[in-house]
Amino acid sequence: MNWLILFIAGLLEIVWAIGLKYTDGFTKLWPSVVTIGAMIGSVYLLSVAVRSIPVGTAYAIWTGIGAVGVAAIGMIALGEPRHALRIACILLIVLGILGLKLFSEVRPA
Repeated sequence: MNWLILFIAGLLEIVWAIGLKYTDGFTKLWPSVVTIGAMIGSVYLLSVAVRSIPVGTAYAIWTGIGAVGVAAIGMIALGEPRHALRIACILLIVLGILGLKLFSEVRPA
């Protein structure tokens, strides 16, 4: 269950990071409300997830989900560059997230 909570926290990180673009320096009310709400929700859910997931793993996955999501939305919806090397780097982040998830339970012999 805490992995799902961590995933949702990562999705909320995407919301607030993209939301920053629309707050105009927190001068626009509703975009600011949504962005601040997503920030609070994201950090709160991260704090819940780290009760049972190692903090280093949880934080890296949380930021990775945010980085991949924001980069993808930037390329798909905001007209940011879509170079093959950029996409490859995003895929490396995804592999890192998957690796952290898969090997977070493994204890050294």
